[in-house]
Amino acid sequence: MTRNDALKFAASWIDAWNRRDIDQVLATFDDDIEFASPTALVTVGVATVHGKQELRSYWQAALARVASLHFALDRALWDPESRELAIVYISEVNGAQKWVSENFRFGPNGKVSAVAVFHGVAP
Repeated sequence: MTRNDALKFAASWIDAWNRRDIDQVLATFDDDIEFASPTALVTVGVATVHGKQELRSYWQAALARVASLHFALDRALWDPESRELAIVYISEVNGAQKWVSENFRFGPNGKVSAVAVFHGVAP
């Protein structure tokens, strides 16, 4: 993946979330995805979700609580040696804003194999 590819991935990922298109987001993930998020802990009782099916269930449960959602890309940071991409964005959910960084690790097959989500303060 080049830096340009990483920026395209980030823009496409933001767009898919703004459309609430879980299937498009999941299409970029490995079947054995490991997804760690503080929101997962609150929503499904575990901080790390394993596999696409569990991740789909978590996201469906989380979105059921969301009346309005909008992500605005701030920046994307790509490290080609470690094959890691950080997508930094402003999340607006039900009118509340905060900074979020989602850190993606890509496996040898080009799919996302792990994600760690970090939430910050309001911008």
